[in-house]
Amino acid sequence: MKQYYDNRELSWLKFNERVLEEAVDKRVPLCERLMFAAIFQSNLDEFFMIRVGSLYDRTLVDADDRENKTDMTCAEQLEAIFKRVSELNPMRDKAYSGIMSELASCGVEQVDFKALSKDEEGYLKAYFTAEILPLISPQVIDKRHPFPFLKNKEIYAAAHLESKSSSVTIGLVPASGAFSRIIFLPGSKCRFMLVEELILHYMPLIFENYKILDKSLMRITRNADINMEEALYDHDVDLREVMSDLLRKRKKLSPVRMELSRKLGSAAVDCLCEKLELKHSQIFHLKSPLDLSFVYTLRARLEEGQPTLFYGRADPQPSREVDRNASMISQIQKRDIILSYPFESIRPFLRLLHEAANDPAVVSIKITLYRVASDSKVVDALIAAAENGKDVLVLVELRARFDEENNIGWSKRLEHAGCSVIYGPENLKVHSKLLLITRKTGSGKIEYISQIGTGNYNEKTSALYTDLCLMTANREIGADALMVFNALSTNTLAENTSKLMVAPLCLQNRIIEMIDAEIAAAERGEEAFIGLKMNSLTDKVLIDKLVEASQKGVKIRMVIRGICCLVAGIPGCTDNIEITSIVGRYLEHSRIYIFGAPERMKIYISSADFMTRNTLRRVEVAAPIYDTHVRKRILHIFDVLTRDNVKARRMLPDSSYVHVETAGEPVDSQSAFIREAYENASAAALGTGRKVRPTLVQRLKNTLKKK
Repeated sequence: MKQYYDNRELSWLKFNERVLEEAVDKRVPLCERLMFAAIFQSNLDEFFMIRVGSLYDRTLVDADDRENKTDMTCAEQLEAIFKRVSELNPMRDKAYSGIMSELASCGVEQVDFKALSKDEEGYLKAYFTAEILPLISPQVIDKRHPFPFLKNKEIYAAAHLESKSSSVTIGLVPASGAFSRIIFLPGSKCRFMLVEELILHYMPLIFENYKILDKSLMRITRNADINMEEALYDHDVDLREVMSDLLRKRKKLSPVRMELSRKLGSAAVDCLCEKLELKHSQIFHLKSPLDLSFVYTLRARLEEGQPTLFYGRADPQPSREVDRNASMISQIQKRDIILSYPFESIRPFLRLLHEAANDPAVVSIKITLYRVASDSKVVDALIAAAENGKDVLVLVELRARFDEENNIGWSKRLEHAGCSVIYGPENLKVHSKLLLITRKTGSGKIEYISQIGTGNYNEKTSALYTDLCLMTANREIGADALMVFNALSTNTLAENTSKLMVAPLCLQNRIIEMIDAEIAAAERGEEAFIGLKMNSLTDKVLIDKLVEASQKGVKIRMVIRGICCLVAGIPGCTDNIEITSIVGRYLEHSRIYIFGAPERMKIYISSADFMTRNTLRRVEVAAPIYDTHVRKRILHIFDVLTRDNVKARRMLPDSSYVHVETAGEPVDSQSAFIREAYENASAAALGTGRKVRPTLVQRLKNTLKKK
């Protein structure tokens, strides 16, 4: 296979390693470092549940199936994954230990029994006897007692018990239930113990008739990669009921990983592997807590009293683009508006929805919902619109992974309120972020207000993820949006849009056309440029085309947060490609496509990464940016991202990543955007108008000139 490919799964592990690096970065506040350790662990959980689970499923179907870039079989990929995870886990342990050591000086301490005073030990024993022991359900497993079902990601205390028979006897206690996971010790300091450690310590009291040979905490991760497509569309039934049934099945899928906090004897491990149908390569030992989700509870306790342990406050600011005293619809009709989350507030978009719900001229509202907040104001506005007699069409994507149950509930509520609820077409998720408001004026004229976003209609994540939200009255974009919704409503696909690029039929091919245009420009001796910002790059067709462009002299600058199967900087092959990844305070989530030198530049924002699942297996939308001021803003965003030398890591020709060397003034892109948002909000409040940065085009030209 070609040298410029990297394996998808191994590339993802490199991304998660970059997340873990934030946990050891001394420039990051201590509790935020702890949060990054927790994010690393939760990311890895999902990776095992979905990607590792999928690889295992494929080994059962076709053991010789090979990945299309690095030619690795599923078994080879699993072997490489387990090896790399075994290397990452000690790094996680070291990061957690280092953070807790530093937190101890701030009065935050996770204690073990070796560090307890007699009074504290007495308190914990009394707590265990009164609060824990009556609520646990211990089990003894031997040849006469069946092995119980172990819940996904739950922690269990396991003990190898001495037995008179030749069979292995295991004592098992669920370490979760109707009791708190964190036990805070009395006193002013924040000293605590995790309940699973308390249960493990007192296993001799639980199994008092047995001698305990060894013991450990254990945690099972189960495959969660359920195949929804066949079940969803195989029968003429309520799709919500089918999805509910699938979610119940997901909880019972096969284990793919076992984590242990201590060493268990080989007999006990062999027994557990046999019962759970796991190989020894799927067992991982950790010294840090098996589940770090408790740090969110700890964070809530510490936030008020110790602000220096956290990032400084940075609230989403009012956009300078929006007049809070004027109608959103009238403002959008005058000029396009773009919001940049989380630096700017989502409120103008919510205002637009509520205004449309109450505007007598609005006849219909159509929207695609992939993930929404638990108390969604977006859904509230849609319900209000339906109750006001508007024709409200909502596509609810029931297959949004791990949001299926929420979306089932929202679909029922929307339907009950009078909205028309539809689901995605067969075998394709609808991942687009598209809204169309249709108005009919007194003169009978039809007007469109369209919104295209890079992120979900979710107020919570809009304060945590970097995303872009374009609102426009462009009639051609509105007509294309209507075509998309009409196709979704009739279980067909849009393929003849004029302005929007819409996957799966007219996105990948149009991107290829624009790359070809840059290749042609380079061959004519003209400046040729491609700038891309996205989450992941795995589409082999687009990777090969980008490599071709690099070899023809096109300068390519990419900011890719996560998976990247294209290796940059290989001499004679990808040396015109530069790839950086930014991992910082916020999750980088926006997608920007730039094609062409400044004089003929095309700019898009999109919901789609360059992954085959996005370009060919989902309904995605990319919107062109026409407004001059909005174009300057997006170029400015891209420019700052490419100059980040604090949180950016650059890919090397061996596919590893290193921090970008600081040359001159440090640039932390997210911090820069926070400052700008506050400055612009202040300037707008003072009535000083917009700030225009005349150096943007010059900086881009300088980028083009760089080798």
